[in-house]
Amino acid sequence: MARRLLINRTICIFQYHLHRQTFVTDSDLSQLSKPSSPVNPYQLLRVCTVLYQQQNSDEPKLHSHLRNCDFDLSHEFFLQVCNKFPYSWKPVHKFFQFTQAQPHFSHTSVTFNKMLDVMGKSRNIDLLWEVIQEIADRRLVTNKTFIVALKALASARELKKCVELFHLMNAHEFHYSLETLNMVIETLCGSKLVVEAKFIVLKLKPWIKPSRETYKHLINGFCKVGNLVEASKIWNQMLEEGLEADIDAIEKKMETLLKNNQFDEAMKLFLSMRSGRIDDLGLSTYRLVITSMCKRSKLTQAYLVFEEMRPRGIRADNPTLAALVYGLLTKRRIRESYKIVEEIENPDISVYHGLIKRLLRLKMAREATQVFREDPNRIGLDQYPVH
Repeated sequence: MARRLLINRTICIFQYHLHRQTFVTDSDLSQLSKPSSPVNPYQLLRVCTVLYQQQNSDEPKLHSHLRNCDFDLSHEFFLQVCNKFPYSWKPVHKFFQFTQAQPHFSHTSVTFNKMLDVMGKSRNIDLLWEVIQEIADRRLVTNKTFIVALKALASARELKKCVELFHLMNAHEFHYSLETLNMVIETLCGSKLVVEAKFIVLKLKPWIKPSRETYKHLINGFCKVGNLVEASKIWNQMLEEGLEADIDAIEKKMETLLKNNQFDEAMKLFLSMRSGRIDDLGLSTYRLVITSMCKRSKLTQAYLVFEEMRPRGIRADNPTLAALVYGLLTKRRIRESYKIVEEIENPDISVYHGLIKRLLRLKMAREATQVFREDPNRIGLDQYPVH
């Protein structure tokens, strides 16, 4: 009796959440009127309730209950069912099996990729691999398939399967592609799965030769997780293969060095770029260097770098000028900092924020208040009145 009450209570809670999600959808009438989402929310609720209640039933019984729901099966409907069970593979897979038996419905790469996502989040790797093989057999593979599948496999540390996936798809006419590899590596590194990404790159090297972009993603990924040792190894390996470092990778490594208080190493990297590849240096690199110098009270060096920008036609943006203002104020060079602010055509809040913040640290509250009072509309702080 107690077990039956517990089951009934669980079902009621599930139905409450489904109703709640449905009411949210109903409140947005404009969304319901769009032809891109022709799903009846009440039909969706009934089907999801059946799937939840009968997910452990045998196939004939479940299919009979679903047919009695009398709903309009479409690709959008299938996607909405997947959205209702984002971390539960069984209801989604049961519904997938039901759709397979419908003569007038066929799955697309979009529905397959959505189901892959659910399988991956629920960590059912065996079923995930079965679905991957079925997608390959049906020739419905897309770049999204690679991204979803490999992210799930890498998260589960199924590294051999990560590599095997490329071989499987190549055997089904989705040939080895550097573009696909780079897309996958960028996604994995962005999700802090950089160790797994490195494994994939190294194992696939006989079939897909890494490019500068591939190494850039790996360097950025290792820098993102704070592993400068591995980032340097990838850097050296790239140089050994005769590839130049991408400017984004250089900036990311410099940024990580600065965060780790390795200022001298970061400046060595900057100087090597300035002596050999100065044309590749742009505003973002100069901004990074000037900001770090001003924070460390190295104002003379910051001005030298700043003056180097002008002959090259690189115009400083507001964050760069704000860093200079902050640096001048640390040296109590108040007039010079005011002069820079006055010469800025369209100063934004970053400029005034740096100015006011440093004045307050210098215990110059009157001057900070005066900056604020002069033109709060221009500063962008008019919503915060000064009393």
